[in-house]
Amino acid sequence: MAQQKLYAGAKLRETRTRLGLTQRAFAEKLGVSLPYLNQMENNNRPVSTGVVLALAQEFGFDVTELSSGDAERMVTDMREALVDPVFADGAPPLADLRLAASNAPALARAFLELHRAYRQTTERLASMDEALDRENNPARPSAWEEVRDFFHYCDNYIDPVDRAAENFARPHGESRDVVKAAIDTLERSGITLRASGDSLRRFDPDSGTLTISARASGATRSFQILHQLALVTQGKLLDATLDLARFQSEQARQIARIGLANYFAGAALLPYTEFLAAAQEVRHDLELLSDRFGASIEQVAHRLSTLQRPGSKGIPFYFVRVDQAGTITKRHSATRLQFARYGGACPLWNVHQAFERPGHFLRQLAETPDGVRYLSIARDVSKPGGAFHAPVRRYAIGLGCEVTHASEMVYADDLDVTKPAAFEPIGISCRICERRDCHQRSIPPLERRLTIDPNNRGTLPYRID
Repeated sequence: MAQQKLYAGAKLRETRTRLGLTQRAFAEKLGVSLPYLNQMENNNRPVSTGVVLALAQEFGFDVTELSSGDAERMVTDMREALVDPVFADGAPPLADLRLAASNAPALARAFLELHRAYRQTTERLASMDEALDRENNPARPSAWEEVRDFFHYCDNYIDPVDRAAENFARPHGESRDVVKAAIDTLERSGITLRASGDSLRRFDPDSGTLTISARASGATRSFQILHQLALVTQGKLLDATLDLARFQSEQARQIARIGLANYFAGAALLPYTEFLAAAQEVRHDLELLSDRFGASIEQVAHRLSTLQRPGSKGIPFYFVRVDQAGTITKRHSATRLQFARYGGACPLWNVHQAFERPGHFLRQLAETPDGVRYLSIARDVSKPGGAFHAPVRRYAIGLGCEVTHASEMVYADDLDVTKPAAFEPIGISCRICERRDCHQRSIPPLERRLTIDPNNRGTLPYRID
């Protein structure tokens, strides 16, 4: 198979600007001519191997950051946006979208922001009652989407928060009981910890009392204690990170603050360097990692998807959580597979089958319409309420990577990843999937014309042209 050419003009320009170098000075350090650099920065030529090596040697640049992860995310997001009926003339060719995402990422992001604003305005006009309610609701969709996109385009890795959490968990590089250290730190700050059967976590700043649910699992209690620790001791760091994000609303800022505190808790419970080494040692066995670190399966899977520290990256994973209705409640991808912004996931994906076999890991070799192949694992992560009448929250998680990393995964053992027939066809969502013969298609692809023949019925009641 021919090696894919690397076009990374926007990343080269961003690197040069950050270093404060002119094109001429940058070209000299990379050992190329000024016209050649100009062509690479404008994506008229691919980045050569010599330039990749020079970036690493001259500037200590992590060359894996030249990958097209952001561009692929924006292409998927633009494809979804452009099937909106407001674009009556149809979507531009896929090649044009890729050019826009690679050559003009700022313009592509501006387009997505504009379309999101249009959708929100339309929804408010369609339901004024709902719009008035949102003004008093900090969880309004626009704020959630803004925060979701912040983590999405950060590769779900926030370096200052991650390193602060690791420094707390491993002061001077030495391991310690991180939960006990957190409790001691909170007590020194005048906070008393007690157990209760009510709220999962409740903090009363007047009395300095932190209440954690006694019904929650040990991993959940540990996580909530570390979450409160982040809010109490890492306020300046969280605020600085939020300032850089420049959220458009106070609601989004407050939601992101909770998200960053959650990030700190997960990173402290599963410190980056120690956790990465352990994951590689046990070949990413989620159960062994869960036992070793006292974390839940979901916490471990989510943490694996955040291991994107420059210079020390783990396997690029995607991570997703869905409910029984197929709604995606958490999503992140450091792979080329990008999830739909609106609606559910492909029904052929094994994450939906996890509810049928609780307590089991399901494995799937899958191939997306672009020809990329993945190893996917799925499992239910139902959360009991801790009492007979308490409701049970039922979710399933999916974790996967491109099949090129399969040998590093214990879940690939005895699977024949060299056999094309072993890979099941999956998509992103029906409305942008180009497969014509999918027996699970729920709606027609909005980018294609249909032929309706009342005298001829196949798997679908129409033919996709």
